[in-house]
Amino acid sequence: SKCLATIPLPQAEQDRAPAVSDPRVEFTARDDHFEEDIRSLGGAGVAFVDLAEQPSQDDHHVGLLRVGLHRTGALPTADLSGFDILLSRDPAAPRPWVGLTDQALDAAIARLTDQVARQPVASAVAAQVLRTSLTLSFEQALVQESQAYSMLLASAGFRQWRAAAPRLRKPLGLQRRVTMEKQGDLLTIKLSRPDARNAFDAEMRDALTEALEFAILDTDIVRIELSGEGQSFSAGGDLGEFGSATDVGWAHMIRTLRSPCSLVRRLGDRVAAHLHGACIGAGIEIPAAAARISAPPGTFFRLPEVAMGLIPGAGGTASIPRRIGRQRTCYMAISGLDIDLPTACTWGLVDVAEA
Repeated sequence: SKCLATIPLPQAEQDRAPAVSDPRVEFTARDDHFEEDIRSLGGAGVAFVDLAEQPSQDDHHVGLLRVGLHRTGALPTADLSGFDILLSRDPAAPRPWVGLTDQALDAAIARLTDQVARQPVASAVAAQVLRTSLTLSFEQALVQESQAYSMLLASAGFRQWRAAAPRLRKPLGLQRRVTMEKQGDLLTIKLSRPDARNAFDAEMRDALTEALEFAILDTDIVRIELSGEGQSFSAGGDLGEFGSATDVGWAHMIRTLRSPCSLVRRLGDRVAAHLHGACIGAGIEIPAAAARISAPPGTFFRLPEVAMGLIPGAGGTASIPRRIGRQRTCYMAISGLDIDLPTACTWGLVDVAEA
């Protein structure tokens, strides 16, 4: 049979690789061109499509981030489901578009190009996970996210980020990570690590899980209010713990067993999240599963994980698309840019802007 593609495999991988039974594909050992060839075959990278020239996207390369652009004329009405991100020069463009000014549109294209170049695998996996999240149940979407997250913990992209980022671990001490107070039918739950901007570590995850499980078991509780102490609701995961798992398989099992996002979703209409300041990573992924989110001026939101070689791993690929759609979620995840409160309210990420 004729060879259709030559994909170089790094030497270390070639040594471990089984014999290839498909005669259409030949693997070689040119390490220096491996990533370049994967990109050239559409296995990674980003494609920007001007919808005035090409109204649909027929590219089925699953590793390619597909971005549709609207620069002139009316918003396209054709099927847009083939795109992972949709950018419009109309700031008022409705869902699923990300509406931007002309200058901001050019900046967003440059940002996405740079992010995908730096973390091609994490960018591809983020898009792939989000393409199917809304077709799954919430719990199934969480499992899919955790599997992808655990796989990326073993990737070169994450290892490179981890090697370059210093581990600044704070002593555990005796500080309580979460406080609870029950008054009648109201349970107040607060993240209580203000000196670390309420960064999520394993201890906080477990404490929040226990508080939410208590709320599920106590049938007298009909209202749960979730908030955080200090200047921010939460600055996201504790960076010192990223990559500390010795077994990524068991890390996946623990992540699905101890999931605050899953519990917030199960509590349904009873949960209201009051956010403020920085809401980064887990700081928006978990509350996005709540029935109601409120926030005061100055609150902002960010998904930084792709730049680390990962994807959102606290439930964000399940919770956030169910609020703002998968294309806007993908834009947040891969761009890693801050979303301000007015935009969050317009998109539906926040329900009420407080005075």
